[in-house]
This record gives sequence, C-alpha cells and structure tokens, in this order.
Amino acid sequence: MAAPLEVLTGGGVGRRNRLWPDEVKGRIVAETLRPGRTVNDVARQHGLKANHVSAWRTLARKGKLVLPAPEEAVEFAAMVLAAPEGEAPVVGRAGPEIVVAAVTIRLEPGASAERIAAIVRALAPPA
Repeated sequence: MAAPLEVLTGGGVGRRNRLWPDEVKGRIVAETLRPGRTVNDVARQHGLKANHVSAWRTLARKGKLVLPAPEEAVEFAAMVLAAPEGEAPVVGRAGPEIVVAAVTIRLEPGASAERIAAIVRALAPPA
C-alpha cells in the first residue's frame, strides 16, 4: 500500500531566516561574556534560540567572529610560580605550571603569554 506524497513549499508559516551582520553577532556574543549573563537570557532578549548564540560563541573562540572591545577596563591577575610551602622545587622543571584543584598542567619552558592565557581561559568556568 503506497502512501500519498505531499510536497510543501515556501518554508512553512512563521518561519524566519534572518541574516545577522557579523558586527551584531559579535555584540550579542559579547553580552554572553558579561558577569551574571547567560546564553539563554541573551538569546531570549534578542529573539534567538540559545543554540544559535552558542554556535556564534564557537565561531568567536575559533577566531572567525570578531568581538567588540570591552566597554569597561580589562583587569589582569598576577600569576606567581612557586613551589608549595614545605616542598623543595623540582630541578629541571623550568616551564610554568597551572594548578586547578588537584590538576597540575605543566607547560614547556618558554611558553608564550598568549598560550598560557588561552589555557587559563579554557579552564575557566563557563559564563
């Protein structure tokens, strides 16, 4: 028994395919990075689905979407490399270390500041 085949054209009722300029995408993604904001809240505010905004965040992480410069001053935290109290430093370990709870990440000697910052950003909890 063959079922009838129905072809729908026109994309359906109420369907919108909006094209967002990269500048607007960047501003929306930047909003998700502010303290206290979530992807869901920002997406809802702009009439978008959260997974759409998340895809734009991925583009930004890969360097394919430029974010606007932050409005507030950017703050930096000092990173001090030292052996824990009571422990002698290990000889031969010249690269920086990043310690998060019980995990220690040892980088190669001479690791660039950009590489260290990228790893620290990757370890930061999601905004």
